[in-house]
Amino acid sequence: MSTAPRPLKGIALVVLATLAFAASDVVTKHLTMRHPVAPVVAARYAVNLALVTLVLWPRLGPGLWQVNRRWLVTLRGICLALASLTMGLALRVMPVGETVAIVYLAPFVVLLLSAPVLGERVGLAGWLGALVGFAGVLLILRPGGGLDPLGVTMALVNVGFGTAYHLLTRLLARTESTVAMLWHTALIGTLGFGIGAAFTPPVLTVTGLDVVLMLVLGGLATVGHVLFTAAYREAPAGLLAPVNYLHLVWATGLGWFAFAHVPDGVALIGITLVCASGAWAALRRRT
Repeated sequence: MSTAPRPLKGIALVVLATLAFAASDVVTKHLTMRHPVAPVVAARYAVNLALVTLVLWPRLGPGLWQVNRRWLVTLRGICLALASLTMGLALRVMPVGETVAIVYLAPFVVLLLSAPVLGERVGLAGWLGALVGFAGVLLILRPGGGLDPLGVTMALVNVGFGTAYHLLTRLLARTESTVAMLWHTALIGTLGFGIGAAFTPPVLTVTGLDVVLMLVLGGLATVGHVLFTAAYREAPAGLLAPVNYLHLVWATGLGWFAFAHVPDGVALIGITLVCASGAWAALRRRT
């Protein structure tokens, strides 16, 4: 644990974490274009569970999985698993940048629901940021934008599951440890998608490269969460929250690099509005 705040280190860790998450989005898209979503996500969660258990169990013992509100922790894990499923289905047919931008509606919805659900105050900055963010997403979803309707639907459903996941996380953070919640989400995802994968017939032969990429996917997701958690030990959440929106920049850039997809001008404006409004709202909320 740090003895004093180190904001620059915290920001650097979030930059690296968002890069890891964006890279995992790109790998997920590549794999789900070749294989069903269930085995791809099952591999990701299984690697995540194995790494978390191997690294933390020797030090924490049973504390790694001990929780106080097991049913809520389980519900949170199910919400994340369903969010992972809908994200995989969306990425399968949608560009990475646009998909991630739509999914980033969830923080705005969480912000607006935090008052009635969690009793938190939402100021004018929050409302303005949410309105601009919604406007940005509408530009991305505009008629004639060329996005796959099923992919758009899955991305919007993902927003619902993501919102529930974030609200439950903020509620459970008062009584549960971060590592225990991480372990339970990895376990639930591994079991759920493992069962789904067992009943999913393969479409293409799984190559050695596919196996490597599935391992990389699990590693990227785990490293991203570890870096993200470490960042909040170095700097306050209010300082780091705006940096999270770099995820959209990384996702758009890596989507161009991996799939040669560049959002059109209107979609780029929408992505920029989502990114800027979220960062601005987070900065204003901090003051």
